[in-house]
Amino acid sequence: MRRTLSAGRARAAGTRRTRLAAGAILLAALSLGGCSDDREDVTVGLITKQEENPYWVTMRHVAEQTARDEGVTLLTATGTSDTDVTAQEAAIADMVERGADGILITPVDSTALLPAIESARNAGVVVIALDTPVEPVDAVDAYFATDNLTAGKIVGEYAQAKAAELGLTPQIAMLNLAPGISSGQQRHDGFLEGFGITEDDPALVAAVDVEGDRDLAREAMRQILAEQPEVNIVYTVNEPAALGALEVLEEQGVDLDQMVLVSVDGGCRTMREGVRPGRIDATAQQYPENMAREGVRAITAFVRDGTRPSGYLDTGVELVTGSEAPEVPSRNIEFGIRNCWGN
Repeated sequence: MRRTLSAGRARAAGTRRTRLAAGAILLAALSLGGCSDDREDVTVGLITKQEENPYWVTMRHVAEQTARDEGVTLLTATGTSDTDVTAQEAAIADMVERGADGILITPVDSTALLPAIESARNAGVVVIALDTPVEPVDAVDAYFATDNLTAGKIVGEYAQAKAAELGLTPQIAMLNLAPGISSGQQRHDGFLEGFGITEDDPALVAAVDVEGDRDLAREAMRQILAEQPEVNIVYTVNEPAALGALEVLEEQGVDLDQMVLVSVDGGCRTMREGVRPGRIDATAQQYPENMAREGVRAITAFVRDGTRPSGYLDTGVELVTGSEAPEVPSRNIEFGIRNCWGN
């Protein structure tokens, strides 16, 4: 029978970090002055999850460059983890007070932030969720992101086909995100759908929430192998988690030729150091640059010509691998490196 493992000490470590963030209110606010021209002044806020994952750093860098190109002021803030609700609540209030016309936010919790978002919208601020949806989705003006269900589904399809090609009897471990974050749940659900199993399938022998954190994923992978050494398929919610798991697999001498490791992100470094040499079999490449760029442009257009952003913008996802699986559409390594995080 499948056993869902407890993250134990891993989750405790994450909680300690969140308490520290709450005490310090780790707000990294940066203001970019707009260009001196005749265009109407616009102030955009960007709130990301943390700065340890290069995914969020890339999003901030692209938002900064787009703000310069559009001649608008950008305010930025971040927390210390993918679950730091307190920092994001404080950042929303701070940006409203500082006169932001619109806020772009990557929500660390799909429901806990709703009161703060509602307060901002009641103050006349446009709010666009990036990367991660809120629930309900219409609690924000618009949502720009990867189709996370599809991202999970395509790596699930790949893992199933690759396992069959290798003649493996699937023994699956899933390193998931955390409760309350819709993007992680959608990827999880998509993987199961793509692999063709349900939550109670005996092939699914382990599942741990690792908050997308490399250190927590390392600890979880070590625990999984100790209790389920027969694991031969590993799904990770993002590439920091994949790299943490990979470290343990390599340390323990696991034969990666008889292991299928899949993930979601498609970052430049991981493409070069993980996917290209075959240490990570495949990843669903998403495009945070598109999210940031289109988010800044949407709020700018709202202020300057009254075009209010609404609905969902799919910013794209592609399966990238250096080892194709039978009948599973994919892109090659060259495409992945050329388009990492922005197409």
